[in-house]
Amino acid sequence: MKEVVLDTETTGLSVREGHRIVEIGCIELDNLIPTKNTFHCYLNPERKVSEKALEVHGYTDEFLSTQKKFSDVVKDFLNFIENKKLVIHNAEFDLSHLNNELALLGKEKLDNKNVVDTLALARDKFPGSPTSLDALCKRYHVDNSKRTQHTALIDCDLLAKVYINLLGQKEPTLNFKNEDNEKTIIDSDNINQYYKKIIKPTEKEAKLHKEYLNKTLKKNFF
Repeated sequence: MKEVVLDTETTGLSVREGHRIVEIGCIELDNLIPTKNTFHCYLNPERKVSEKALEVHGYTDEFLSTQKKFSDVVKDFLNFIENKKLVIHNAEFDLSHLNNELALLGKEKLDNKNVVDTLALARDKFPGSPTSLDALCKRYHVDNSKRTQHTALIDCDLLAKVYINLLGQKEPTLNFKNEDNEKTIIDSDNINQYYKKIIKPTEKEAKLHKEYLNKTLKKNFF
């Protein structure tokens, strides 16, 4: 099953105050394994960035004024997320901004039924504990040292690792194949293949091992 880990950065908190999206980042997961498919863009919000938002992501009005508008990327964005479940931390925030951008273009809004909110997952799993992305990275020993400021793709990468942990999975994931006992380890950065063949002990080795166990187990170590 394919999913998309998604994050946005904006000019401010509320769409009611006219705030817009300045960055979208997406990382595709295939059965919880990050693929090489990503979607990323900076956007011209056609308005000024609030001081608080500037402190969070650092994108200046001058930089954003040279970027594409949402209308220029909406087709590619919708194609990227089509028929995939969205994984978002604090989904209400990102969806409100994405749906606002879509509404401004007269397009259909995204359905929150096809969204996994990792903030809700974390609150259910750790009631009363901090559930920010940074707090969850700390809990799961995910290195977030690159997150000096909020940027969509870095946040997506961190969230993908946190999401896997929230579901009780472990990285890297093993894909077992029937051909000659081949195992493939896949992580978000690279793919390493290695092969292990089953080596059966000889009769002499098996006998010596059995004798060793019988001799060892008779000892009292406690």
